[in-house]
Amino acid sequence: MKDKKVLKYLILIIVSLVVLAILNNVLDSYQRRIVNLCAVYIILGLSMNLVNGFTGLFSLGQAGFMAVGAYTVSILTMTRQMKEMNFYMKPMMPFLLNLSSLNISFLPAYVNDFIWFLFALLMGGILAALFGLLVGAPVLKLTDDYLAIATLGFSEIIRIVIINLQTVTNGALGLKGIPVKTHLLWSWSIAILTIVFISLLMKGSYGKAFKAIREDEIAAKSMGINLFKHKVMSFSLGSFFAGVGGGLLAVSIGTIDPTLFKFALTFNILLIVVIGGMGNIWGTVASAIVVTIAMEALRFLDEPMNLGFMKTDALPGLRMVVFSLILMLVIIFKKDNALKANFERIRGRYAKN
Repeated sequence: MKDKKVLKYLILIIVSLVVLAILNNVLDSYQRRIVNLCAVYIILGLSMNLVNGFTGLFSLGQAGFMAVGAYTVSILTMTRQMKEMNFYMKPMMPFLLNLSSLNISFLPAYVNDFIWFLFALLMGGILAALFGLLVGAPVLKLTDDYLAIATLGFSEIIRIVIINLQTVTNGALGLKGIPVKTHLLWSWSIAILTIVFISLLMKGSYGKAFKAIREDEIAAKSMGINLFKHKVMSFSLGSFFAGVGGGLLAVSIGTIDPTLFKFALTFNILLIVVIGGMGNIWGTVASAIVVTIAMEALRFLDEPMNLGFMKTDALPGLRMVVFSLILMLVIIFKKDNALKANFERIRGRYAKN
C-alpha cells in the first residue's frame, strides 16, 4: 500500500513537470512570470505555515529573511559589469565584486550557470537560516503578541541594515540587472521539493513535536520535548525557505530594493497562510496560486473603466480595496465552517420545498 502511494506521488510529480515544460514554451513572458510567482509564494507560504501554523509561533519576520535571501542570490548571480553599473555611488567590496558564475571548462555554459544558481539559492537559504537562528535564540522565549512584535522589529532592523550597507547592498538604490530566471521548471521544482520536504517533516518525530508545542506547550514539555530546541529548529527552517523564496523572487522580477521587503510583503504571505488554513500544506499551495493570480486579474480595477452608463477615472489602489473585501468575506464565511453550514441550510430549505 505504501509503495503504491509513493508511486502515485512520483507519477503526479512527473506529470506536473511535463505540464510545466509545455507551459514554459506556450506561455508568454508575462504569463510565465505570474506562474513563477505562484511557485515563489507557495514556498513563502509554506515557510510561514511551518512556523505559525504547525508550531504555533506568531512570527512576522518573513520579509526580513526574504531580503537576506534575495540580496544573497542577486549578488552571487550578477555579473561584474552589472555590479559596477549599480554601485556608482560607493564601490562594491572587492571580494563581492569578483564573485561571478561558475566556470568549469569541461562543462557547458548552461550547466555551469545552473549549478551556480542552485549554489546561490542554497547560500541565500543558509544565510537566512543563520539570521533566523540569531533572531530566534533571544526572542523565542516570548509568546503571542510579544513574539510577533519582536520578530517584526528584527525584520525592520534587517531592512535598515541593508539600506546602510551601501558597499554590500547598494543601499536604498537597490540592485538592478539581476539575471532573470523565468524557466518554470526551475522555480516549480524547488516548490515541489519544499512541499515534499515539509510533508515528510510533519509526518516524522520533529513534525509531531512541532504540533505538540502548538497544541499545549506545558503538556509537550511534560512529555520530554525540548521546547526551545524545537522552536529554534522550526524558526530556522522557516527562515531557510523564506530565504530561498526571496532569492527566487529576485531572479523572477530582476530588480530589488529595500522598500520591497516592508511589512506589507509579510502581510501578503500571512493572508495566504490564513486563507489556506493554518497547518494545512495543500490549502497553502492552493491559496498561494489563487491569491497570486487574483492579484493580477484584478489589476484592471486600477485603470479607467467604461461601464456603459458612466466612465470612471483611474483609481490606483481600488484593486487592493476589492481584494481586501473579498478576503474579508472569505475569512468571515470560512470561520467555524460557516460557509458549509450556510450551504447545508439553504440546501435543506430547498429540499423541503
